[in-house]
Amino acid sequence: MTEHAPHNALSEPDDVARFHDRCSDLMRELLDHLAETPGQPRPFGQVEDALGWPRRRIASMLGGVCRLRQTEFGGRRPYRLNDERSASGRWEIWMDDDAARAVGPRVVLTLPLARTERASAATAKAERVHGHAEGAGGARRAPRDLS
Repeated sequence: MTEHAPHNALSEPDDVARFHDRCSDLMRELLDHLAETPGQPRPFGQVEDALGWPRRRIASMLGGVCRLRQTEFGGRRPYRLNDERSASGRWEIWMDDDAARAVGPRVVLTLPLARTERASAATAKAERVHGHAEGAGGARRAPRDLS
């Protein structure tokens, strides 16, 4: 197999993760898919079929991500390419083990709710549990006599 421009592959995990965060949703979907099978070069069409994409989408996306690669990553990329001299006779794309680990499963952290959101959540919970909103002290207030 003949790897195309191996010197353009990102080698630092932090750079790979930053590329993953900065790219488009479609590019991120492609990277996530490649990370599932590291070290396995596949023709573009086979990857597109696996993702349910139309043909030529990968070629289009690689052209679209070029500006990001050039301006923020010195032309480097988190995926690798084999040229048409590969075993399949077609361009192939793949991700190495280190890049796949950097892309890996993402953990989404949730931040604590803001004070007003906590208050709204507490009010909604009280209404579900008690059928009404409780006052500041937790006790139900008696209606005021307006006569």
